[in-house]
Amino acid sequence: MAAKKKVTNKHNQQPTVDEMKKLYHEMVLIRRFEEKAGQLYGMGLIGGFCHLYIGQEAVVTGIQSQQEPQDTVITTYRDHAHMLACDMDPKGIMAELTGREGGYSRGKGGSMHMFSAEKNFFGGHGIVGASTALGTGLAFSHKYKGDDGVCVAYSGDGAVNQGQVAECMNMASLWKLPVLYVIENNQYAMGTSTKRHAAGELYKRGEAFNIPGEQVDGQDVFVVQEAARRALDHVRSGKGPYVLEFMTYRYRGHSMSDPATYRPKEEVEDYKKSKDPITRLKGVMFENGVTEDDLKVIDKEIKAIVKETEEFSKTSPEPAPEELWTDVLVEVK
Repeated sequence: MAAKKKVTNKHNQQPTVDEMKKLYHEMVLIRRFEEKAGQLYGMGLIGGFCHLYIGQEAVVTGIQSQQEPQDTVITTYRDHAHMLACDMDPKGIMAELTGREGGYSRGKGGSMHMFSAEKNFFGGHGIVGASTALGTGLAFSHKYKGDDGVCVAYSGDGAVNQGQVAECMNMASLWKLPVLYVIENNQYAMGTSTKRHAAGELYKRGEAFNIPGEQVDGQDVFVVQEAARRALDHVRSGKGPYVLEFMTYRYRGHSMSDPATYRPKEEVEDYKKSKDPITRLKGVMFENGVTEDDLKVIDKEIKAIVKETEEFSKTSPEPAPEELWTDVLVEVK
C-alpha cells in the first residue's frame, strides 16, 4: 500500500470563529505555560530534565480537537502540551514540574512522568520509542474492550529509528489495532538533523506493514485538523493503524540544558517570522472578522491562568518523606 502524498493547506471544513478562538486559546496557553516553565527552570525551581514544546503548538491542538472522549493519548518526554490539550489542570502540571504535592504524580515524577487516568492521558515517557510500544498496547486494550476508542501515540523523528517501532507497526497491522502513530518531526533528534539520522520519508515507515501514511504541515492547525480527522476516521472504522508525520519545529533546544548551537540562527528566525503556528492562525482569524481586541480578551484570561499556575506551583507543599514509600507496590487480590 503506497503512502499518500503530502497534505497542503486547503482549509477544508474550516472551523467557525468560536472554534478558532478555542484553538487560539489552547495554543497560546501552551506557549505561555511553556515560557513560564522555562523561567521557573532558570530560577532553579524546576529540577531534572525539562523539554519545551514552543513552536509545535498546532500539532497537539489540532489532533486533540478531532478526538473522541474514549480515545487515549500517550507521548514522549516533550509532554506538557499534550497534558494541557487533554484538559489536565495547568496547576497540577506545573506543580509536578516544581516537585510539589499538588502535582499530578504528587511531586515524584517531574516533567517526564505525569499521568491522568481520568483524562485518558498515559504519560510522558523518557525512554525513546516507549510511547509507540505502550501506545500499541493501549490500542490492543481498546480493541479487546470494544469501546470504539483510538490510541493516539506520539513520537519524535528520532524515535522512529528504534527497532521496537517497526515491531509494533507489524503487530498493529496484523491485528488491525486502533492506533494513530503521530510523528512530530521537529527536524532534530536531540542535536542531530533528520538529514543525518533518517533515510527516506518518515511517514513511509509503515509501508512495509501495509500502513498508510501522510506527511503534514504541522505549523497550520487547520491542516492538522483535516489530516487528523481523516486518519482517525480510518482507524476508528476498523481499517487498522495510520501514520501521520507532522513537519514542525521547536524554537528552544532539545531540553533546557541544550543551547542549540547546531542550528543556524537564520533558520530559527525564519520559522518564527513566517511559519509560526499562532501567527498563522491569527491571520486567518483576522480574515474572518476577529479583532485584536477580541484576542486581547483571550490573552488576558490566559495570563491570569498562568499566574495562578505559577503561584500554586510555588506554594503547594513539598511531598512528605513518607511519600517515598507510596506507589511502589500495588497488591491485587
